[in-house]
Amino acid sequence: MKKKSITIFCFVVLAALLLNYVAFFGFNIASIKYGGMFNENDDVYGGIRKGIDLAGGSVLTFQAQAENPTEEEMDSVEAVFETRLNSAGYTEARISRGEDGKITVEIPEVTDTEEAKNLLGSTAKLTFVDADGNVVLEGSDVKTANYQYGQTSSTSAAESYVQLQLTTEGKEKFSEATATAAAASSEGKNYISIMLDDEIISSPSVSEQIDSDTCVITGSFTTEEAKLLANQIKSGQLPFDLEVISTQTVGAELGDNALYNSILAAGIGIILIMIFMVIMYRIPGLIADVALLIYVGLIALAMGLFRINLSLPGIAGIVLSIGMAVDANCIIFERIKEEMRAGKTIKASVESGFDKAFSAILDSNITTIITCVVLYISGISTVIGFATTLGIGVILSMFTAIVITKFLLKQLVGFGIKNRALFCSEKKKEKASEGGAQ
Repeated sequence: MKKKSITIFCFVVLAALLLNYVAFFGFNIASIKYGGMFNENDDVYGGIRKGIDLAGGSVLTFQAQAENPTEEEMDSVEAVFETRLNSAGYTEARISRGEDGKITVEIPEVTDTEEAKNLLGSTAKLTFVDADGNVVLEGSDVKTANYQYGQTSSTSAAESYVQLQLTTEGKEKFSEATATAAAASSEGKNYISIMLDDEIISSPSVSEQIDSDTCVITGSFTTEEAKLLANQIKSGQLPFDLEVISTQTVGAELGDNALYNSILAAGIGIILIMIFMVIMYRIPGLIADVALLIYVGLIALAMGLFRINLSLPGIAGIVLSIGMAVDANCIIFERIKEEMRAGKTIKASVESGFDKAFSAILDSNITTIITCVVLYISGISTVIGFATTLGIGVILSMFTAIVITKFLLKQLVGFGIKNRALFCSEKKKEKASEGGAQ
């Protein structure tokens, strides 16, 4: 039992170190490549996206091509921009409204202003037009749009395409239009053109009536083009045309070393916390340090895999969640101390300590997660980054505190350690004669 516990404990420590290496520096095994948390190579999967305060980006100012646009119309433009940016992963983008129909957008890490224009500037006015030029379907008839890759028919090659899901009314219109087009095949009019902003992007031929609520858009798209098109259609079309009146590329607001200095500060803080835990809680504190090491690796891996936008508010969310991870361990260890001072064995104290601390940890973390959800729904760019990193951090910290720490402490109990002083200092009972009359 003792040998098995030592082996498992050593294996977990090595796994924690390997997890951190993979999370930060990535790996390359056969055809599987992961670039790590700080990967900046688009050819390798993974890596965080830095906010504009850390990485710079593009700043575009748009002018509404409408006379005296209403407040509701400008709200609609801002909502479409937010949806497109969030769908593309730029949750740290900033949108500010000016006077006379002007709106400015700051997009982090996008240094190609043309790419930024393509992401935001199109009105995404979608129409289906028959051979006679009649509009048979409009964007309002489309419920949603998604990027797909594969074969659109049994005889076609795999390609990137956009799949549309039609509304009930759109399905009826499409069924009628395809029936008419199929009947006109002898006249060479058996096609329906799909147009985006009055430009034909695809003109598929129709051989039979299509009575389905889904259809596809093909057009020799690259993966990026198909994703962009799906994003534009899904987010809705703008109420009017927008003209780009100003573009500029900006550098990092906080300097090139801002991220490095922030991560360094967080690292120093983690080391100090680990030292504090060992001093205060001895062997359990060492276990908490291993669990904290696993936590750091997990959150770095999550941020890299999901390409989360990271700005200074996001870093603040991570540091705060680290403190909460340690806080959960402190609650557990104080409970264990109480049980040991009550005379229970080390094994019984560990079991009872976790059981009694669980409800307090769960309640506090759930309330924090609810707060994160509310902040995320608020839609404010920098707040979204803070809410995302804090929410992920809280979930992972709860997992490491309740699952990893408990598992490691059980293995430690299996070592057969009998010295209770390695777990806590037990107060000696005062003698009845102390303080009495001489």
